[in-house]
Amino acid sequence: MVGTLLGNRYEVIEKIGEGGMAEVYKAKCRLLNRFVAVKILKKEYSEDKEFVDKFKGEAAAAGSISHNNIVNIYDVGSQDNINYIIMEYIQGRTLKEVIIQNGRLDYNRALDIAIQIAKALECAHKNNIIHRDIKPQNILVTDDWNVKVTDFGIAKAANSVTITNTNKVMGSAHYFSPEQARGTFVDGRTDIYSLGIVIYEMVTGRVPFDAESPVSVALKHLQEPVVPPKQINGNLPEGLNNLILKAMEKNPSSRYQNIKDILLDLQRIKNNADYKVELENPLAEQTRVMSPIIGDEEDDEDNLYKPKKNNKKLVLTLIPLALIVIAVFSFLGWYIVSKYSASRNLNAASNEIVIPSIVGLNEKEAEKLIKDSGLEFIVGSREKSDKPEGVVLSSFPEEGTKVKTGSVVKVYISAGALAVKVPNVVNLDYKVASEIIKNNGFQVGKVDYEFNNTIPADSVIRQSPEGDKDAEKNSKIDLVLSKGPEIKYTTVPNLIGRSLSEADNLLGSVNLKIGNKTSIDTEDKNQDNKIANQNPAPNTQNIKEGSTVDITYYKYKEPEKIVIPDFVKDKVKLQEAIDILKSKGLEVESIGNMNDVVTSQNPGAGTVVKGTKIILEAKPQQEQKQKDQQEQSQNSTQQ
Repeated sequence: MVGTLLGNRYEVIEKIGEGGMAEVYKAKCRLLNRFVAVKILKKEYSEDKEFVDKFKGEAAAAGSISHNNIVNIYDVGSQDNINYIIMEYIQGRTLKEVIIQNGRLDYNRALDIAIQIAKALECAHKNNIIHRDIKPQNILVTDDWNVKVTDFGIAKAANSVTITNTNKVMGSAHYFSPEQARGTFVDGRTDIYSLGIVIYEMVTGRVPFDAESPVSVALKHLQEPVVPPKQINGNLPEGLNNLILKAMEKNPSSRYQNIKDILLDLQRIKNNADYKVELENPLAEQTRVMSPIIGDEEDDEDNLYKPKKNNKKLVLTLIPLALIVIAVFSFLGWYIVSKYSASRNLNAASNEIVIPSIVGLNEKEAEKLIKDSGLEFIVGSREKSDKPEGVVLSSFPEEGTKVKTGSVVKVYISAGALAVKVPNVVNLDYKVASEIIKNNGFQVGKVDYEFNNTIPADSVIRQSPEGDKDAEKNSKIDLVLSKGPEIKYTTVPNLIGRSLSEADNLLGSVNLKIGNKTSIDTEDKNQDNKIANQNPAPNTQNIKEGSTVDITYYKYKEPEKIVIPDFVKDKVKLQEAIDILKSKGLEVESIGNMNDVVTSQNPGAGTVVKGTKIILEAKPQQEQKQKDQQEQSQNSTQQ
C-alpha cells in the first residue's frame, strides 16, 4: 500500500496504525501540500457491499461535523476495490497508549480528557450522530493534552457486526453498553455508558469487566455489578466515583439522559472536588404496602379505633350482618380455591408466556400479538429512527423472554425518519456531489443547468435544501449545475489611430480586452500612445467575447540634438564636411567640387536635431575671391 496514489492526490507514505476493521496510513496531499491520515477498510470488509455502503455513508455524515475535539474528515472514496477515508493527521498517541504508559491518570487529568470527549460527543449528538464505539483506542491525545475523537465513520457501520463475531470486534466488547450487547435499539445514552467506562479505565488503570472472550465480557455488562472505582483508587472524589457509576447504569433510563448533563457534572467536579453527584435509590421506586386509614380525616390516631358515643345499638345491628358477609365470602373463597386447585396442575405449564417477536412490526400488529398472548401492551416512547413511522424498534422485556400471564410489555415505537444535516455540495463536481448525497442517506432530486462564469462546468452552483439544513433522511436534494461560461461572439472594432485609453474602452464595450502591447518609437508628439496596428484586424467577425486583441502603438521619443561646425569659417573641404555630418546621422546635399572648401552651409553653424538636411556648397578659391570682391563693390556702391 505504501507508495500508492489514491484519488490522484494522496500519496501513501507509511503505516501508522491498525484496528479491527481498518488500517491507518500517513499520506501526503499533493494538492494542498499537507500530511493527512488515510483509513483503509480491510479487504474482508471491502467484499461486503452493504458494509462498504454504510462505511462511506457514515464517513460522509461524520464529515459534516466540525469541532475542535473531533478529527476532521476531508474526503471519502474508492479506488481499485480500496475503500478509504481521508482524515486530519494528528501527531500524538491514543488514550489507550497513554493509560498503558501511566498505569492510571491523576483524576484531574482524567477530568480534562473526559470533558473534551464529552464536548465532542455533544457536537455529534446535536448532529444526530451516535458514535457507538467510544473507547481509548479511538481517542487521540496530542503532546499538549488536546483530545481528538475519531472513528465516527466506521462506528455506525460496525454496528451491523454481531457480538459473536469476535474476530471482527477486536476488543470493543470491553466498552459495549448492555443494549449493544443485546443487539437492541441504541441512542445517545450508549455513548454515555462507553464514556463512563473510559473514565473508569483512566482513573483505575483497568477496565471494569474483563474475561477471556468478548462474549463473556458482554455477559458481564448485562449481569454483573460494577466494582466502584473508589474501591480501586481511594483518591477519587466521591462525586467523580458516583458520576462514573451513574454513567454505567445498566438500565439506560437510570443513566445520564443526555451528554450535556454529564458534561456539566464533569465541569462542576473539575471546579469543586466536593461536588456531589446523586445516584438513584434502587428502592425508591419499589411498590410499598400501606395501611388503610380508618375514620374521618378530623379524627386523630387515638380515636380511630374508639367506638363513638351512642353507637351501641348500631353495633348490635351490624354484628349479625357481618357474620352473614363473612359466611358468604368464606364460601366463595372455598369455591375459588377448590377450582384453582383442580386446574392448577393442568395449567401449570401455561403459567409462563414467551413474549412474541414484534420488532419490525407496525404498532397495531404488535399490539394485537401482545394482547392475544395474554399480555398487556404499553407504548414506552416514540423515538426518531431510520425506521418508518409506527414500526416497533424494541421492547422491554425483550421478545423471547418468559414472563407471567398479564405482564406488562413496554414497546418503543419509531416516530419516523431522523432529521439529519444536509451535506453542502456547492462547488463540487456532480459525480462527487451525488456520491456524497447518497452516502449521507439522501437522493439526488431535480438537476438543472445554467451558465456561470466562475464555477466550472458540471459543478454545483446551488442546492435545495441548502447545506447544513435539517431534512428527513432519504429525501431529495435538487441541484443546479454549471454549463460553464456562456459563449458569445462579437466583431473587432477599428483601433488604429485611437489612443490606448480609447482602445481599452472601445474593446470593453464589445467584451474584448487588450492583449499584448508593443511600442514603436516616434519623434512626432502627436502620435504618442496612438495605435499603429492591431491583431486581429479591424472588423474581424465571430470573435469570442472575452478574447484579447494585440496592439502596436507609438511612443514619443525626443529627437537627438547635434552641433554643426562652422565649415565656412574653418575653410573645411566639401568632402571632409560631408563625412563629418553623415557620421552624426545627418542628411547632406552638396554642390561643388569635393576638394574645394565649403563656401556656404544651410543651416549655418549651431545646433540642429537629428535628421535635419544640411546643404553645403563649395567653389574654387579664385572664383570665391572674385565673388567676395563683387559683393564688397556692390556694398560700397549702395553706401
